[in-house]
Amino acid sequence: MNNSKTIVVKLGTSVLTGGSFTLDKAHMVELVRQCAQLRQQGHKVILVSSGAVAAGKEHLHMSCDLNNLANKQMLAAVGQSQLILTWQTLFNIYGIHVGQMLLTRADLDDRERYLNARDTLGALLKHNIVPIINENDAVATAEIKVGDNDNLSALTAILAQADHLLLLTDQPGLFTADPRSNPEATLIEEVDKIDDRIRSLAGGSGTHLGTGGMATKLQAADIARRAGVETIIAAGHRPNVILESVNKTAIGTRIKPLGSPIEGRKRWLLAGPVSSGKLCLDAGATDAVVLQGSSLLAKGIKHVEGVFQRGELVELCNAQGEIIARGLCRYSSADLSQIKGLHSEQFKALLGFDYGKAIVHRDDLVLLDD
Repeated sequence: MNNSKTIVVKLGTSVLTGGSFTLDKAHMVELVRQCAQLRQQGHKVILVSSGAVAAGKEHLHMSCDLNNLANKQMLAAVGQSQLILTWQTLFNIYGIHVGQMLLTRADLDDRERYLNARDTLGALLKHNIVPIINENDAVATAEIKVGDNDNLSALTAILAQADHLLLLTDQPGLFTADPRSNPEATLIEEVDKIDDRIRSLAGGSGTHLGTGGMATKLQAADIARRAGVETIIAAGHRPNVILESVNKTAIGTRIKPLGSPIEGRKRWLLAGPVSSGKLCLDAGATDAVVLQGSSLLAKGIKHVEGVFQRGELVELCNAQGEIIARGLCRYSSADLSQIKGLHSEQFKALLGFDYGKAIVHRDDLVLLDD
């Protein structure tokens, strides 16, 4: 059908357990029913599912210290198979196959692995299989973790070039204040731009088993919206929440995407690598990059932070220290320490080589301002 959409549904631990230590299979059946109905309407559905640790605790009947990384990874290793088995059983009711994808940050940092993950995801959708995605918690360490399934779902939405990202949680959306402590707090139904004012409204921690809160959902929404994906934050136990969100019913907090979705390579710059360093620009270079669509030249770099090699991702900052862009740097930090503030004609004499006048080429750069 012509209006077929791709929808990423992120299900938090609080939604899947109802705040308990066990999976709420009755509610999971209801979520599957809605996903099946979306598919009947011609849409494609991807689940980013938390709940592996909870499933592990339930299966083993074990209580242990979740602050201990080994314990948490052990429970995730046991629970992930139980979680996917539960999803498989429930989707089988509707004759729908599921496929598991376990990802880490390392799968997104490397361009080739990013493309492989994208192709796998695309193949699952092409063959009418519902991808069920989770972070590979059993092996992921701090260095290679995405960190939470909110941000993983945003990266998944970029991988899938999705139309909608639905973040289901235990709250109806983003409020003007914490509704748990302020009875006068009101729901913010629509957000055009995620700025410091909006971020200040986000509360803190999630549940005892979860890793995310409203702040991580705003981080995820900001990533997704820059890639042209509309994000909805809504209550996971609201009746028909998935169907109503996709059908534009006014529920939760809807975060508008930017008007011009960025092209594929720049989507990877948003989704994949962790920045290795920072380039601080003068006012002229900032204007050239932001307003004129120019590449970054060495002349406009005031100073360099961090240690990085040629081809690694760096952040570009204005004179106030605000991050304005991310891009792949064509010179190492050691090289830039010698050529910053200079004209390109001087590169070869100082370095003994020349990779071109652009430090970060426009084709390798994505703006982060609105």
